[in-house]
Order: sequence, then structure tokens, then C-alpha cells
Amino acid sequence: MAASGPDGQLRGQSLHGFFRHGVRTLARMELRLGGMEPVPLQGTLTSAAAARFLGSVRVPGDLDPDPALTVERLRHADGAETVTVRNTGARPARIPLEIALGTDLGQLTDIAAGRRSADLPGQVQSSGLRWAGQGRAATVSARPSPHAVLAGAGVLRWDLEVQPGARWSVDLQVELESPSTGRPPTGRGPGVPLPWSEPEVRADDRRAARLVGRALDTLSGLLLADADRPTDLYTASGAPWRFGLTAADALWAARMTLPLGTRLAAGTLRATARRQHLAPQQSAGAARTTEGAIADGASSLSPVGPSQAGSPAGAGGSSGGSGGASAAQPGSAQGTGSSPAPGAESGTAAQAMDGVIPGPLRHGGPELPASCTATEATLLFVTVLAEAWRWGLPRAEVAELLPAAERALGALRAAVAEGPDGPVGFVTDLGRSAEERAARPGPARCEVQAQAHRAALQGADLLEAFDRPGAAEWRAWAAELRERFRAQFWIDDLSGGRPAAALLASDRPVPALASTLVHLFDVGLAAEGELHEGLLDREQTRLLAQRLVAPELDCGWGLRTLSAKSPRFNPLGHRSGVVRVQETALAVSGLVDAGFEREAEILLEGLLEASAHFEYRLPEMYAGEQKVADCPPVPHPAACRPAAMSAAAAVHLVLSLAGVRPDVPSGRVATRPASTAPLGALELTGLRVAGEPFSVRVSRIGVAVVEEAPSFLQLAAS
Repeated sequence: MAASGPDGQLRGQSLHGFFRHGVRTLARMELRLGGMEPVPLQGTLTSAAAARFLGSVRVPGDLDPDPALTVERLRHADGAETVTVRNTGARPARIPLEIALGTDLGQLTDIAAGRRSADLPGQVQSSGLRWAGQGRAATVSARPSPHAVLAGAGVLRWDLEVQPGARWSVDLQVELESPSTGRPPTGRGPGVPLPWSEPEVRADDRRAARLVGRALDTLSGLLLADADRPTDLYTASGAPWRFGLTAADALWAARMTLPLGTRLAAGTLRATARRQHLAPQQSAGAARTTEGAIADGASSLSPVGPSQAGSPAGAGGSSGGSGGASAAQPGSAQGTGSSPAPGAESGTAAQAMDGVIPGPLRHGGPELPASCTATEATLLFVTVLAEAWRWGLPRAEVAELLPAAERALGALRAAVAEGPDGPVGFVTDLGRSAEERAARPGPARCEVQAQAHRAALQGADLLEAFDRPGAAEWRAWAAELRERFRAQFWIDDLSGGRPAAALLASDRPVPALASTLVHLFDVGLAAEGELHEGLLDREQTRLLAQRLVAPELDCGWGLRTLSAKSPRFNPLGHRSGVVRVQETALAVSGLVDAGFEREAEILLEGLLEASAHFEYRLPEMYAGEQKVADCPPVPHPAACRPAAMSAAAAVHLVLSLAGVRPDVPSGRVATRPASTAPLGALELTGLRVAGEPFSVRVSRIGVAVVEEAPSFLQLAAS
């Protein structure tokens, strides 16, 4: 990773520098021509992994008002930089080029916490400089070699003579000699194709194509190959703070890119399944191979089974863009990506965690305590597997992963509150054992009920299709949850009512109006291109749709995480006012699916406008300040950019408007686009259904025409 200001100079401040394996290999790289810094003209990303900086320098004594020299810096995140000096003047330029270098070899975690050590002393090497300290060493080498190396000052110097119309270049390479120990995940290796197709998007609204193209470029820069199986790719959560596997974020990214193929979903599912907690009696058979942790380690789990879900070990905290803890979990360490040995836990604790996919803590906002993303990841695992199956993930691969989904369903059943540990009949926290929940009852969050309801129904679909027991019981449980939710979570008020953000252990509702309510619209893909029933009835859905686009939640750039009317509203608060891209994108697609297209179009336009101000590379979040004419959205200082969920959400935002809903197992695919055609005419080519090309065109009146599809699929349209 590389980070700098828009002038391209690395000044050792804040996050400036080149990073590898969580170490700042170079903190300073300050360029001067004739003792002067170039006047910055432009600094821009050319891809997720490269940037270009352009500056100008006036030759001393030149009377021409136009600058004669330009300096171009082409930088790559892997530590390579090319500096090119061009002379467009009428006279030869004889001028020294100096590059001042330095580093502290600091850890990214220390830098995130605001700690900055003094630069280490440099040593001359054959073509550059070397620094050593803290058990690590870094080098900068140059081609051509510098004319002088000043180790004490950390300066490389060249005496240039550039003729009119000519140019001179130097290639710099930053290397870390002592990478971190262990087996960290690596980037996508040479020859390994992208795990998605590269679609072509054509729309009357040209912002759509730019947004999708740059979002996919962003995701490609976040791809990691799992250390246990390098052919399994998943997305890192985001840079700079969470450049590792966070299961919930990776699963969301995989789900939202399913229209481009199932390879990312398959790799992510396998990587997260290898990290799933196994009870001791299951792990004995699973310990034979890493793959056995998926295929061999589980028996069929009934939804009324006795297993208990528990707290992932090590859910500590550190500074990061999530606003909550981001400490390494067993098998999902941000710096390593290596799997825990199956059966590493034993006794009651391991039994309590059976079926849970580990995850770090996440900030809960001012109204609720922090929550463990293990809950979201475990429930989302079932959804991603079920929907990847509908999109055409081969049956054999689904069968390999099905035991992990059954364990996840068992963890869900164990987390349903039965009395003093939470509101009766609702799902609280999969990341805590029954004893912990009884000692400290937690809230039943609205979004968790929606995710659990969806997982139960989609899990039932999988169990039934693969002749496993429990489908009927899960559907019955989902129906009971719907009835309880509509009765206990709904708060009546003068505007008609709204869902509670959560229920406390005393069954007291938390009345906060928050963006997490959008998960109630995300009901999940069902058979034959239909959607599952949601937790709200039709009238409740209508009232919530109206609430989402009211000014207290919609700031004009997207949905705030907390209503602006709340006394605890903070436009820069992680869960108290910022706009989170993923939730606004989910609201748009969910509102379209529910038939509230006017409301969806309002939120869509806000997100598209915001994306233009971020050069179509949406960050994880930005300030929820009210939109004002001629003022761009305010960036959040701790946001990851790039971030996997926001990039995948940008893809989902556009592709979901075509309404492609496949059911490959039944040989059908339906198209139900937004009838209002909010992007105007929309044409998508290069999608994938069952691994085969799929193309669809939506007219300006919202009529879809499938132009390319696998021959074995029956087409159905709205």
C-alpha cells in the first residue's frame, strides 16, 4: 500500500509512506529539483494500485513565464516509483535532482494510534540506502545509480543535464527485507484470473458505467489469496485499517457481485468455512485436512439441536476505520489469514462456539453496545451459499459447503433467547454462550432478526434441495419470528409507526431511527426468481419506505446511520450519523424489490451524486451532513478507501436495477427491473448465470429484454 498527499510527496506525516506486511517500509520520499519542490499540478489514482503525480519547476534564470520542466511520478503500491523530468524549454537544463528518504519501520497499528518513532539512521548500499531496526530492514534502490549518496541526510542526488525536448528518468524500488513471520495471505498470483466477469455497462446516465468500472478496479486491488488454499480468493475488508479477512465484509462483497459469477463467493465461502468453530467431537474427523474442515467435520444439525453458540476468543479492540475493535480472531487474523487447527478449542467453550464464524467487534453507536460481527458473518454464510447456488454454483461445491451451513444454522438456534438472557424468541448474539447471555443480557437487534429470518428460510431451501432434515422446522420457526416481530418490534406513533432499532432484555423497544432498518428490505432470493417474505407486512413496509427518504435519515447524499433528530446525532459518528454506502445501496435495491421505486430513485440519485465527488471510488463512509448546493460531501477521516463493501455495493447498486433473479437449479431466470428506469436505458453485457454469459437490456419505460442467456434456462419476465 502507498499513501501520500495529492502532491505526491511522502513527508512521514500521518499515514504517508509505502507499506508491506503491516510495516511502513518508507516514510519519507521528498523530491527537489534545484533545491525547489515541484509546484503540484495534478495527483490522481490511475487504478486501485497506481497513482500519477505531475508537477512543474521553473529553471533558475529563465525569463520565460512558462515553466520549462515538468516532473512526473508514477507510483505503484508494490513499492515501485518512476520519476521522469521533461524539458520543454529552449535551453538545456543543468540542475540537481535530490530525493530525501527516511523511515521508522513502524507498524501500521502504531501509526493508526498516532504513534510515530524517529527515523532510523540510513546506510549506503550499492545503488541506494538501507535502514535496519526493530528486527526488520528496508532498502531503496535506484536505476540509474545516484551520483552521490548522503547517508546521514538520507539523500540520493543526481546532477542532471536535460536537453530541450528530452527527458530523464529514474526507477526507484522500495523493499522490505524482513517480512512478518507466519503465512500471510498474498495477492492474486500471476496467471490467476479475476474471480468475476468484467461487464460492460451502458446507460443514459453515464455515471453508472464509471461507478461500476472503478468499483471493480477497487475490488481487484483488495483481492487476497487464502494462505491455506491459494486458489480461493476473497476480498480484504479495506485499506488502510483492515487489510485482511473480516468474514462479514468479505461475504457481503461476494454476495453483491454474484451477477458477475460465483467464483468469488465460492472462494470466500471456503475460506470462511475453514475458520468456523468446530466442537471437539466434530473436529476429530475434520483434522485430517484443511478441506476436511468443510466436508467431514459436521453431522446433520436439527434446528432444535442443543448446541450453544459462544463468543469468539480474542475479540479485542484497536484503532481502525470501523470505529470498533479489529483485533485478530482465531483463524481470521488480519495480518496472517491462517486457519486455526480444527479442534484447537476444547470443552464447554468450544461447544458454545460451535458453528460460529469468528469476527471482530463493531461499534454499536450511542444507543446500543458494540456487537460482534460473528453474528452477521455466520448468518450471512447461509445466505451467500443459498444465493450462489441459485446463481449457478455447481452442486458438488454446494454440497461440500453444506455441513458448514448446517453448523451455522445450529449456532442460530442456540442463540435464540429463551428467558432471562434476552427478549424471548428473538436472536441476540451468536458470539456469546448461553451463560454469558444470562449474566449480561444483550439486545435483540432489528437487523439481526432480519438476517436470521432470511438465513432460516434460505437454509430451509438448501436442506430440502439436498435431502437433509430440518427444512420444515426452519420454515415454521421463521413464521413464528415474523409474527413475534410484527407484534413486538413495531412502535406506533403519530406518523403511523416504525420498527424499533432493538428490543432490550426487558422487551423494552429502543426507539432510535437508524439506517440498520434497511436490512428489513433485504429478504433474500427464493425459488423461481421470487423473493422470500419479509418480517414486515405491506403497510409496515410502506411506512418504513417513507421514513427512509425523510430528511431526518436521508441527508441528500445517502442514509444517515442515525436520525438527525436524535440528540446523539453526530454527522461524523460511525453509528451516529455518517452515511454508510452499503446500507444506502441495500435500501435502493430493497425498495425497488418492494415496489417503492420513487423512494429508491431519491436515494439512488444521492449516492450517484456523492460518487462523482469521490471520483467514483466510494469510501466506506462519509459525513451525514445535509446536502447543500455547490458543497461536496465531507470525507470521514477514519474511513477505509478503498473498502470492499462500498465497492461491491456500488456494483450492486447498478446491476440490481436490471432485476435479474436466477434459479439455476430449477432451470429458470426472471428479470424484474425497476419500472421507472432511474438510469434511463440500461444495457448490461458480460454478466454470468451458471457460469455462462448473460446480457440484458432495460428500456426507458422499464421493459427488460434478455439478449444472451444459457440455452438450458427458461426465461421469465415481469
